Amino acid sequence: MADHGGRIVAKVLKSRGVDTLFTLSGGHLFSIYDGCKAEGIRILDVRHEQTAAFAAEGMAKATRGVGVAALTAGPGVTNGMSAIAGAQSNNSPVVVLGGRAPEMRWGSGSLQEIDHLPFVAPLVKSAETARTTDAIAALTATAFDTAAAAPSGPTFVDYPMDVVFSEAEYEIPGPVAREARAPEGIEEAAAMLAGAERPVIMAGTGLYWGRGEEQMRVLAEALGVPVFLNGLGRGCLPADHDLAFSRARSTALQGADVALVIGVPLDFRLGFGGSFGENTKLIRLDVAPNALSANRLPDLDLVGDVADGLAAIAAAAGEGRRSKAWLEQLDNVEREAREAEREQLDDPRSPLHPVRVYRELDNVLDRDAVVVGDGGDFVSYAGRYINTYEPGCWMDPGPFGCLGAGPGQAIGAKVANPDRQVCLLLGDGAFGFAGMEFDTMARHGLGVVGVMGNNGIWALEHHPMKYLYGYSVAAELRPETRYDELVETLGCEGVLVKDPDELRPALERAFASGAPTLVNVITDPEIAYPRKANLA
Repeated sequence: MADHGGRIVAKVLKSRGVDTLFTLSGGHLFSIYDGCKAEGIRILDVRHEQTAAFAAEGMAKATRGVGVAALTAGPGVTNGMSAIAGAQSNNSPVVVLGGRAPEMRWGSGSLQEIDHLPFVAPLVKSAETARTTDAIAALTATAFDTAAAAPSGPTFVDYPMDVVFSEAEYEIPGPVAREARAPEGIEEAAAMLAGAERPVIMAGTGLYWGRGEEQMRVLAEALGVPVFLNGLGRGCLPADHDLAFSRARSTALQGADVALVIGVPLDFRLGFGGSFGENTKLIRLDVAPNALSANRLPDLDLVGDVADGLAAIAAAAGEGRRSKAWLEQLDNVEREAREAEREQLDDPRSPLHPVRVYRELDNVLDRDAVVVGDGGDFVSYAGRYINTYEPGCWMDPGPFGCLGAGPGQAIGAKVANPDRQVCLLLGDGAFGFAGMEFDTMARHGLGVVGVMGNNGIWALEHHPMKYLYGYSVAAELRPETRYDELVETLGCEGVLVKDPDELRPALERAFASGAPTLVNVITDPEIAYPRKANLA
């Protein structure tokens, strides 16, 4: 059969279960839009190309499937580069479809003519140009299947305008089946964990992508191992599970004799390995070999399917021994830390303490609410105080740390979960990157609720600069800016909150309304997140 190139692209996406394409309109993409319209694929247009790619990542994170974005040629692709880099750092399966200047006039200086592949290729698993129309089906299918294959990550294909508007005969390749590879070293890992007096599990994003949460729970319960989670791992064990800990992390990681590190690199978030005690034996389990050679190396590196590896360890370890004293110690640390937080949680000040915001929000969020973080200190507090109970319910920019990721990820999450609460946590600084996407939410009827911590500064920079130099520059914003009024002009609802007693009613109304809403909470600029530097 014959179709034009855009219809071929759309049919490949349809064959892989894609129902939404995130994009910003560009002439190089018209034939792909025509194909998507014909195939019943929703076209959701945003206000900046980076948001299209972030939304595709939000869809991928929410579903553990593949998200797809289409970016027009030249500046469309370059605008999406930060989002592509973020997807790489998160192993998010995202397919980016690029427009491209016509092949027949290449080198003539066509509009937006630039070769994307040299600068995109380092950030993706594969990058290809469809040079002929009959090559489109195979290249698009391969990009999709490569993004989904473990370890997952972004891929890129661009389509010269003349090629994608032309017709050709084609066949759509079927999905490539890949067998899971069980890790070697299972017996040794099981023996180490079963014989440990103070074991601990530290799990992250790779656990989520590996769909290993149930196997981890079984292992933890069988051996009585306390569990700590970060990144997309949050929610893979419910926050109220007896073995789920958070405040006792430093004590646990430093005091553990054996640590099973699942799907999380020993990067800055774990002190480059220094968060664990000097004598802690580290077992690393992930789908790909350790790539951080300059950091602390694991004592045992298990490379293979995460879910199968955890199931095999549990089977080999049996019941093991449960250290009642170890769990009681961590329970005490956890309880004391939470009690010490009570003063901040109940803080009556106005402007609000950021922690007070999260006390009120915790009372309003459903158990399966998706929370998306986009900011510095305000979202750092969220990472500490927001409780997550199900997989896929916590999203943040990840280790690449790109501000502006939040609105796009919230859009993708809401498209994937239209009947669930989606809460977007924003610093007032972060709002400046992608605040216009509230227009996107309004146009497409996406009832995301934004909660802003508005302190009038770039707090993550302002406070350290004052500590180091006695002054702060380039870190000040206007105090009490009415971002709530701004989103109202975009067709959304906006609420201003200055007093703690106003917050919970405002949040309840926002989630009940079903409309995209920004709750603009004025917070105290003198509050600095108690951050430790991880520079060495």
